Parts: sequence; structure tokens; C-alpha cells
Amino acid sequence: MFLYPNAKINIGLNIINKLKSGYHEIESCFCPVSLHDIIEVNISEKNYLTTSGIKINSNVSDNILIKCLKKFNSNKNFKIHLHKKIPIGGGLGGGSSDAAFFLNYLNNNSENNFSNDHILKIANEIGSDCPFFIKNKKKYVTGTGNMLDEIQIDINDKLILIVDPEKPINTTEAYNNIFPSKPKYKLKDVLINENIENWSKYIKNDFENFAFNKIKKLNKIKTHLLRSGAKFVSLSGSGSCIYGIFNTDDIHEIDFPFTSFKVKIIK
Repeated sequence: MFLYPNAKINIGLNIINKLKSGYHEIESCFCPVSLHDIIEVNISEKNYLTTSGIKINSNVSDNILIKCLKKFNSNKNFKIHLHKKIPIGGGLGGGSSDAAFFLNYLNNNSENNFSNDHILKIANEIGSDCPFFIKNKKKYVTGTGNMLDEIQIDINDKLILIVDPEKPINTTEAYNNIFPSKPKYKLKDVLINENIENWSKYIKNDFENFAFNKIKKLNKIKTHLLRSGAKFVSLSGSGSCIYGIFNTDDIHEIDFPFTSFKVKIIK
């Protein structure tokens, strides 16, 4: 069985408050995009994981897929191969997506067959972005990333260029350098009522200053995207990847001097 866990981009990311639990209250819009990893899963006599693609700098025992197996407590064993294509430390949710797709697979191929609420609970314990990928639809996201509401944004006909500066950002470090504050504009209202050309007036990613100071080429990338005709440009998540949203006809003419991925929103 092959799984194709996809990335996401954040349209806006406000860090509103730090809770006593250590987690942060956020406001964002998560949009699934077509860039994806590949997971091959087969029933086996014992559990083990191999990887290829982008190098993962952690022990196999610490991999998020192994954590899923422990949390799910399946009555079967699996041979898993993860081919990593989504940049690590890029703010694209690749690890969380891998976990969510694997949890859905386990639930559909196990005698346990938990309810959707239980799977969401497990996903939330594994990572704050994991619940989003369980259903994998555009969502207005609040709370600690666990409150997911429907939102309609008409960008399905756009193409998105995701640019990887090839320098990861550690999420914990990024959050440690953030000073939470209440946003001036409610993100959901802006996304529903404003044209994409006006988004940059009202929408921001609170991690952008930290990321741009840490990775100097991000400013150059953002400028290049805007000059190339992007309607909206933003850091995704806590970084380090940055993206531009283009009209379909415009993006084909871009000769981009950085590692990049042309993707579409998953409906």
C-alpha cells in the first residue's frame, strides 16, 4: 500500500497567546497543497522503518511514524518505507502529514477501528498540526491548532510556487523568539472579504521577522517572487519555506534561481 501525505501552507499565522501548558494559541488558515511524501506500508513479522529522499537527522525510534505505532497500539506489525520529498524544518507540516496519513491507514487496516474523535485525539497528542491532516481540507485554525473550522477561499485556480532556502528552522527555537500579541485584523474576515491582491495589507506571519533575520536569502526570495508577479507572498508556518500565489498564466514564465516546487491547492 502506498500513501501520499501532502504538505500544507499557512495563509497568515498569528501567535496570540502563550498558554500555561507551554503551547501557543494561534490563528491561521491551513491549505493542503500537492507536494507530497511517499509512504509504502506492508504487513510484516515485526515493525521496522527505512527512509530515503531528504535525509532525516533523527534516530528511527524517534520517527513520528514509530510514535504513531506506539500510540495506536495496533495488533499488527508493519514494514514501513518513507520517501521524504517535503522539506524538513520548512513550515510545511510534512512530519505531521506523514503521521496523520499513517494513522488513517492504521485505523482502516486494524481490528481497533477507532472513531474519528479518537483518531483526532491521538493525532493531537503526536503533534499540533496532525489533526488538520486527518481530513486534509482547507481550514481556519485556532486554539493550539486543534480547532478547525470550515472556510471558503477562492484560490483553487491559482498556482503556488514554494521556495526552499535549504536551511531549516527549528520550530521550538522559532516559538522561543516570538512575542505573542492580538492581531489588528481578524484573519477569517480578511480572507472571506478581501481580494487576494489586498491580503498583504492585513495578513502577516508572526514568524517572518525571526526567519528573515536568521536566513538572509529569504528577503531576496520574497522580492523575487513579488517582482515575478506573485499576488501574495508569505512564509509558511514557522519557516523556512516561503511561497508565492500566482495566476496560472504568470508562473510558467518564471525562471527561478532557487529550489522550488510548483503546486496547487488540494480541493
